[in-house]
Amino acid sequence: MKTIKELHKQDKPREKLVHKGAQALKNDELLSILLGSGVQGKDVRKLSKEIIALFEKGFDELTVEKLCDVHGLGMAKASQIVAAIELGRRYLIKNNKRITSAQDVYEELKAYVDRVQEYFLTITLDGASHIIQTRTVFIGTLNQSLVHPREVFADAICDRAAGIVIAHNHPSGTLEPSRADLQITDRLKEVARLVGIELLDHVILSKHGYYSFSDEGLL
Repeated sequence: MKTIKELHKQDKPREKLVHKGAQALKNDELLSILLGSGVQGKDVRKLSKEIIALFEKGFDELTVEKLCDVHGLGMAKASQIVAAIELGRRYLIKNNKRITSAQDVYEELKAYVDRVQEYFLTITLDGASHIIQTRTVFIGTLNQSLVHPREVFADAICDRAAGIVIAHNHPSGTLEPSRADLQITDRLKEVARLVGIELLDHVILSKHGYYSFSDEGLL
């Protein structure tokens, strides 16, 4: 195993995260970034691997004291790890929402109903319909050439999503789908079938409510 100093710049954890995203990093690489540096006689990568090995043994409760059992890991770095894990746990619990209807989509994306520009959004879902991620794909007037299937499904594939919901707002307030809305939906429905990720709904949002392609039998 190469040390951090021996790694090519693009393969170092921090640079890798910047260029490829956090999902591309292994657990010990993510921990290396969090720790920042190693200790005397042990570089950050080796230290991270030892800590990950400790994680994999399983803890009923992860404490600073238990982490300090790792040789060379002091109170400060152990506290950083415990704090980061607790922050992640709180964030995941807060966002462990399910999408089971167009109403759920509307509530999740309600902040977009008053926007003066059109926002095209995606919500990726796991097999139990929990939200993995909500993303803005495009801002501006929608048409087929601008909303490309690659941009819609690339992140869903990376998320290993079982399903995807697409949505966009109508600043005009109308809930009637335009011809472009219908064409985009048909196109994405075909691509969804090809990549094996279910297109669950296309929801149009406005301050007057929502329009669901699924509820209207168009999906």
